[in-house]
Parts: sequence; structure tokens; C-alpha cells
Amino acid sequence: MLYRVIDASELPALVSAFMKDYEVVAPVPSGQSYTFEAVDSFDSIALDYPTTITSLKKYLLPPVETLFTFDAKQNEVTDFSVEVVPRVLFGVHACDINALNSLDIVFKDARYPDPYYQARRDKTLIVGISCTPSETCFCHLFNADEARFGYDLFLHDIGDKYLVSIGSVEAANILEAACNVREATDEERIAFHNATRRHKESFNPDIPDVQDIAMLMDAFHEDPFWEELGGRCLSCTACSSVCPTCYCFDIRDTLDPDGDTGRRERVWDACTSPQFALVAGGHNFRDESAIRVQHRMYHKLNGFLANHDRMLCVGCGRCVQACKAHISPIEVLKFFDEKGRASGLVNDPESNSENREEVACD
Repeated sequence: MLYRVIDASELPALVSAFMKDYEVVAPVPSGQSYTFEAVDSFDSIALDYPTTITSLKKYLLPPVETLFTFDAKQNEVTDFSVEVVPRVLFGVHACDINALNSLDIVFKDARYPDPYYQARRDKTLIVGISCTPSETCFCHLFNADEARFGYDLFLHDIGDKYLVSIGSVEAANILEAACNVREATDEERIAFHNATRRHKESFNPDIPDVQDIAMLMDAFHEDPFWEELGGRCLSCTACSSVCPTCYCFDIRDTLDPDGDTGRRERVWDACTSPQFALVAGGHNFRDESAIRVQHRMYHKLNGFLANHDRMLCVGCGRCVQACKAHISPIEVLKFFDEKGRASGLVNDPESNSENREEVACD
């Protein structure tokens, strides 16, 4: 990994350089929050945002996506093709980069890659940026507060400069052409170290750091807590809509008004939806909200981990803010912390704390 330094005043030039050949998507103000949208000027971008309402998932896995069109009268099927726009996702936090890495596991690096997702992913550059955690962020507990891969550039704020981690040749060439790139000095390395320390110290200390979560999911699988937690669920599916890693989808056929032609579409789905586990014959394998909520948490904190050696939750905190019933992984962590201590399965966090190594600069 290469590390270089640019002045903060050079960011407009960098964005303008990307705009020559790419659509630039970046965080912009939206009401009292922020969202990722296509921009045409650096002045529209808000790089000091805490988080966005929704994630970047929609740019790689659209909420509604046509797979093919058909003519039932002529008995014809036509592959649907859409021009994939080269795109730069600019100003992405580490948690969202790790979320995209998880989606890559499912759709790009799987045994049978998804061609629709892969086409978009291959034409997407990612420029990350350091952040200051909000009170609902807990990415550090799931090792998602640092992006070790999955980006083309990552901008570490060190005051009036940025230490830039370079992840791809394509992005490096654009950076070199647009900015005065130089090697980091000792003072800039120290500034980076101090910024990293401040970042780690700014997380909400009231969110417990629970070890062996997967084991605790199994140990307390039958606890009444799940009935109480899931019983609050309104089945609105807001959690999965804002989640950067929920990837469940449904397939539907939509007819045109003539009744002869139509299209097959892939649409987002959610395991907290009452109809998600409904099968032919009318049987529903998860007919209660408590069962659905527990299943979702189990998959996020245990099931995906067992198959891919990483949790599916990245601790971005979006679901914490979106759920009106106050259902979130934070509630699960607090439950595990309380029950684990009472049963002796969880020790004092001070004895389990790990000193994560700081990233060294070349």
C-alpha cells in the first residue's frame, strides 16, 4: 500500500479530474441529514457528514432492476441491457467500504458471480474518507472502522492536508495528474497517528464491547429476550432498506397494460417482511415478528460469519436511527453483555481489550 500527501485545497481539482470520465456520487445535505447523490460540483459535497440516511448499495444493487423483457404472445424473451455508467463513489466511510466488500463476497466473488452486479462494480471507483463517529456508530466493535482493502483511494484527514492511501493504479494516475502529490514527512505521520487515536477515542463508550458474539447467539438462542425484542417489530422493513449489507431480493414478473409484454424484475426484499417466508400452499416458516427479527440478527452476527469469516453487520448505525421500535444490534449487544456477565460467559471488557495496530505509513 502506498501513502502520499496532498493539500486539502486540492480536493476540488481531484473531483474535477474524476468528473471528466466518471459520474461522481458523493454525500450531500438532505434535510437534517445526508444522502449519497450524483454531483456536478465539489461545492455540493459535504465531506464532514456523520453518516447518510441510506447506503451506497443502491448504486450496485438497485432497488428495482430489470433482468429481461418478454413477449408472452410471441413467446419471446429478450435479454435486458443497460449502459453501465463509469462511476466514482467519493467520500465513503470505512464502514460502508467494508459493507461493499461483503456484497462483493455474495455477488462478485461467489462461485456464480452475478453479472448485473459485477458489471456495475467493475466500472466503479471508490474514494474513502476518514470520519468522526456519531453516538450510534459501533463499527469498531466489528472491525469495520478501518478499510484495509476495497478502495481505490482513501483520504485520511490530518488537518489542512490529507494522507492518501492508494489502492489502484487507475486512481493513482488521476491523483497524480490533478494534485501535487508528495511523500509524507515525519510531522505528517505524527498528525496521522494523532488523528487515528482521536477517532478511536470518540466512539460511544456506552455501547458494550462484547466478545464471542457468535457463541452467545447460540447460548441464548431460546431466551425470552427475543420475544420481547421482536414483539416490538412493526414489520416496516426500514432496517433492511437503510442497511448497507442486506442483500435479500425477490423476483417478480410485471406485465405491461396490453397484457402481452412485460419484464422480469429483481426487487429488494427483507427477511423482516411478513411475506418473506411465505411459500406455496400458504405456509409461513416465520409467521411471527419475533422469529423474523431473531433470524435477521442471527444472520448478521453469526450465520454470515460462519460462512465468510466476517460479520455482515458493519456497525454503521443506520438501523438504530431508522427503527421506530428501537430494535438494533446495539440492543442485542447490551443483552449479551448483561446475560454474559451474569452467567460468567462475558468477562470485564478491560481484560479483553485489544490494541489494534495503527496503520504504518510508507
